[in-house]
Amino acid sequence: MDRARQQQALTLLPVCLALTFSLTAMGSSHWCEGTRRTTKPLCQDSLGGPNCIHFSRARGSGGRSDNADQAVQYIWEMGDDKFIQRRFHAGLWQSCEESLNSTGEQCRSFWSLIPAEEQGVLWLSIGAEVLNVFLMLTSAILLGTKVSCCSSGFNWLKVDASVAILMVLAGLLGMVAHMMYTTIFQITVNLGPEDWKPQTWDYGWSYCLAWSSFAICMAVAVTATSRYTTAHLECREKQRAKQSSRHPQHNNPGPDSKKNIWQTKTVPSPAGPVFVKVARPLPQDVPGKVSAC
Repeated sequence: MDRARQQQALTLLPVCLALTFSLTAMGSSHWCEGTRRTTKPLCQDSLGGPNCIHFSRARGSGGRSDNADQAVQYIWEMGDDKFIQRRFHAGLWQSCEESLNSTGEQCRSFWSLIPAEEQGVLWLSIGAEVLNVFLMLTSAILLGTKVSCCSSGFNWLKVDASVAILMVLAGLLGMVAHMMYTTIFQITVNLGPEDWKPQTWDYGWSYCLAWSSFAICMAVAVTATSRYTTAHLECREKQRAKQSSRHPQHNNPGPDSKKNIWQTKTVPSPAGPVFVKVARPLPQDVPGKVSAC
């Protein structure tokens, strides 16, 4: 590969990296992470564990336990001991939180948590993310075609211009999509169901990947624009050089043309004198053109 194709291949790598980041962020559910404060359930046995509330029933006078409906339960946990912090993470598609027995996660659709009047914003965010991926995929295909094909008849400058435009649009759409998701998540935190509202939360690694994809898109767009501008200016300079090299051949008269003059003389004719122009060589001692009758 020559130097030009190596530069094109280096431009293709960040586009593929941005596409990978965006696809990974869309498919994951770690855009936002945090903890929820939930009440511990009652322990089902005498051993129990740290994630349930221990209690004891009062016994009757005969040493027998009272009826379950009439039993008095003594709960020993007080204050914050009655609650447990459960970690959760949410994405575009679902929200998951750890189970009490720490054997897995319980997930539910993020769509079901959003207030009904705000669900359209989530769809706009997902649509912008999908269009962002499509534009980056198109840019990767164009750059891949430019690297793999070496045809000189095609104007490859148009490919650089197209890639620059597509990557700018992809970056702007990604930025809008990320901001809309941030807005809808904050609305869900404030107006969502009580059994889901987090106590503390922050942005996760998927959110960082999404914004990294945006930064790469804008960097590729700037690079493609700079490369297109430089190549376009070089082509214009070459065209001007060719035109300037052809210009003297068409406009400057040859050395022999200066030696000829036009003379006018009369020729006898039945209808009267006729003036005829005759080209004759210019004498060496005459600096300009003369006319004679």
